[in-house]
Amino acid sequence: MDGPRRMRNLLNAGFLKRKGASETHPRGPRQARVVAVAAQKGGVGKTTTAVSLAAALASLHGQRVLIVDVDPQAHVHASLRAVSRPGSVTLSDVLLADQPRDLMDAVVPSGIEGLSLTPPDKALHEAEGRLAARVGREVILQAALDTARTWFDTIVLDCPPNLGTLTLNALLAADEVLVPCDMSLLALEGVADLLDTVHTVNTRLRHPLAVVGVVRTRVDGRNLKQNQAIEAALRDNFGDLLLSTSVPVNSALAQAQTEGRAIFDFSPRSKGAQAYARLADEWLSLSQAEAAS
Repeated sequence: MDGPRRMRNLLNAGFLKRKGASETHPRGPRQARVVAVAAQKGGVGKTTTAVSLAAALASLHGQRVLIVDVDPQAHVHASLRAVSRPGSVTLSDVLLADQPRDLMDAVVPSGIEGLSLTPPDKALHEAEGRLAARVGREVILQAALDTARTWFDTIVLDCPPNLGTLTLNALLAADEVLVPCDMSLLALEGVADLLDTVHTVNTRLRHPLAVVGVVRTRVDGRNLKQNQAIEAALRDNFGDLLLSTSVPVNSALAQAQTEGRAIFDFSPRSKGAQAYARLADEWLSLSQAEAAS
């Protein structure tokens, strides 16, 4: 057999092997919207927003929802106290696999009807560095989500509180980004930095990532002057991107997280539950408008 022909056969064999590895899960009938919940600053209610939005979509709107915990702190799992078996496939297993791997390998139930998630994964700290040496490292999660998109109505990506490789993976896997911002100057500056990254994703990496908007979180009604100043700055800088929904400081949200329960199960009439129900309604309206345009 001549050299070029042998090389073609070897390449074809390798391609077929990789193709088979990515087809272990059948495709479903759905087509999910993927939203990345991202903030450069920690402590702004990012994970609370990701979990509560996902829970609202599953519990109040009857959707099939997946939360992908891209944050090494693994607060999603703690917030829901989902049961994951020892040895479960994790997100870092998927991202660092030698051959392309399906994220469906890492999906586990949450205990809430319609809501699934990925297991807690402290190894993501190490994965951040190891991904730096990978060819096409920014789009590994995008490819891994291909089948999962067909089994869920919405996929929520809880990003790390930084703009590293894991966050970039999430942004390139997402259709849109939702930005939580508490009423502080540092959070305001973080929003600007994140939106600059979204612009880079759109222009340099040619990925059509939409911005759902900026949601005000941890709004303390006692800090009237500070709230007014930050809100004015948000409107001046980001205009129509500022969502109408705001989430107040609410002890029920913290208590629900401590109990490992979704706010709609723990205290459905609380101000926190009502705010996140409104956020889900607003997000659905904006996402449907974006999809139709």
